[in-house]
Amino acid sequence: MAEPPSLKRPISPPPVKKRRKSHAITANQNTNPPPKPLQPSLAAIEAGQTKIRDHLQYFSAHFAKLSKPTNESVQRLSIPDFERLYQRNQHAKGRHFVIHQHNHPVAGVHYDLRLQFSETSTISFAIPYGIPGNANSKRQGRMGIETRVHNLWISIISTLSSYRYLRSCPRMLIDNNLIESASHATGSLLIWDTGEYTVLPRRTPKKQAETDDEVSGSELGGYNFPSGVKSDSEKLFEAFQSVRFRYIRLRFHGKRLPKNYTITLRLPTANDIVKRPAKKRHKKPGFIIKRPDSDSEYDDAPTVSTTADDEAIANASEDEVEDSTIRQSNAYTGATNTIGSVHQRHWFIMLDKVNSGFKKENGEWVRNGSGNGFEAFFVRGAEVERSVITGRLCAEVMADEGVEGFQGRKKWWPVLE
Repeated sequence: MAEPPSLKRPISPPPVKKRRKSHAITANQNTNPPPKPLQPSLAAIEAGQTKIRDHLQYFSAHFAKLSKPTNESVQRLSIPDFERLYQRNQHAKGRHFVIHQHNHPVAGVHYDLRLQFSETSTISFAIPYGIPGNANSKRQGRMGIETRVHNLWISIISTLSSYRYLRSCPRMLIDNNLIESASHATGSLLIWDTGEYTVLPRRTPKKQAETDDEVSGSELGGYNFPSGVKSDSEKLFEAFQSVRFRYIRLRFHGKRLPKNYTITLRLPTANDIVKRPAKKRHKKPGFIIKRPDSDSEYDDAPTVSTTADDEAIANASEDEVEDSTIRQSNAYTGATNTIGSVHQRHWFIMLDKVNSGFKKENGEWVRNGSGNGFEAFFVRGAEVERSVITGRLCAEVMADEGVEGFQGRKKWWPVLE
């Protein structure tokens, strides 16, 4: 009997079931871990296009990768010390400070002093020519202009609305104490110095104390601060808000600034725009800001002169586009203006020579004994000054962030006398 045709047809074998791969690693398999995901770019973080949870870790790695070798004369703060400095001030009584060198396309080169007064916020002053460093300078005073209250750092963009807002205002993410960055819109920003500050008594004691602890219980701005009761940030807060005494004596413990470097911040009565009437529309170039009568025999500079060029630097130091909420509160996103900062208010900054370790002899200020005072230093601008963290120049920060063809504002010169 012949076989039926169905038996002669080729029959495909049944499909083989795919076995799940075992996760066990044998001796012959490659044990290399999978590649780590790429870090988001600094530009993406600034533009609000990405979120990171640990900004300190991000910038520490970023700085370590971009650090430049420098000679021994350049003061540097190590990355681990930079991390510890920031971490120990992440609380309501933190006293972190930073001085940024900012090369803005409109405002030009100036220096921004930021002082922490709460867990999230810092008051900020734009100083067109940097802080004073010569006890015998012919130009003793400096002008400091209050700007917006800045954030210590925006930890996480938590809502969609804030995310969209920050994308439209990239400046909001770069105004904090950690960053070094560059862009065509905002120029370059590098850390000139950073550390912690101490608030000293308003009145200079006749007998100078040897340590900060010995003077911490003295008077400042009309308030009494018993030793161990108030932190330095609380002293700063109350002195800043004092109506009677707008006078603050600050000692900086930084890496670049010399030991015991101390300045005074004074708000002349004529500049307290909270109390004075409507602002005049026209001002003559080269107007004079008169200081109130000094309460210390060591304060010897009666006036500070500001020019129309200084005014242009001060007024252009902020972005042209700002949200109405920021203008009303005078605080950037992530910060709160609980200290009562007033935008564009002019302060008087002066080197406190006695508390910095100098004494007057034959009409000149000299070091008051061994280990006191310091050699005069001068803030020389973007072409000379290097970051205390990465050792980079302004141009190197620009190059590292891919900014080409940047046209900065001219007519800036250092104060060398």
